[in-house]
Amino acid sequence: MQADFRGRVALVTGASSGIGRAVVRALAERGATVCLAGREASRLYALRDEMQALSPAHAYVSDLAQDEDLDRLREFLVRDHARLDLLIHSAGAISLGTIESMPVSEFDWQYRVNLRAPFLLTQMLLPLLKAAQGQIVFVNSSVGTRVKERVGAYAATKHALKAIADTLRMETNQFGIRVLSVYPGNTATPMQQAIQQQSGQLIAPENLLAPEDVAAVIVNALLLPRTAEVTDINIRPLGKAR
Repeated sequence: MQADFRGRVALVTGASSGIGRAVVRALAERGATVCLAGREASRLYALRDEMQALSPAHAYVSDLAQDEDLDRLREFLVRDHARLDLLIHSAGAISLGTIESMPVSEFDWQYRVNLRAPFLLTQMLLPLLKAAQGQIVFVNSSVGTRVKERVGAYAATKHALKAIADTLRMETNQFGIRVLSVYPGNTATPMQQAIQQQSGQLIAPENLLAPEDVAAVIVNALLLPRTAEVTDINIRPLGKAR
């Protein structure tokens, strides 16, 4: 296995918290130049400064629901690095509600963040990834392969994200690009906390994955020799919650 990611450039969306933040740290600890993208400027800059002690780190404040922000993000990466080896799609948005009751504006928001942004950003950055024979990770969800009540809109975006990842893999393997989808179960993130508050269903912390668990799985898959490709990983808590 590769020893580390020294000399490699990684872009992580949703980097300021949760799984994205854990992935940033795991990559920085192994020497990657980490590029952090997220909406929360103060948290993003604080994480960048923290990571500087481990590896070069750059922060790009971006609202992935806005096309102009995606354009700027691509321009910054080309200007600052002129290469991209790892693209980790970890940003996500969720709103609970039945199909009958959910405002279409809430569906549109989840669509733009969870599906349209990864699609468009990947499309924009494919020339860099092809040149580096890079790797792309889609942090999906356990509902990306099944459904639950009141998460139909969110699950729809995650089902579609799986289709994008699977098609992209077929189209880009010939260029040496590896594509991985990860389907975490309930994970101790701010998003999970918001879900529990909305639903009123509290889950004991010991029944949740740690973000670091998911990050470790992702990094191990990225470090595999080029004779192998991991395509899909389902990871769930060992406790009762799934």
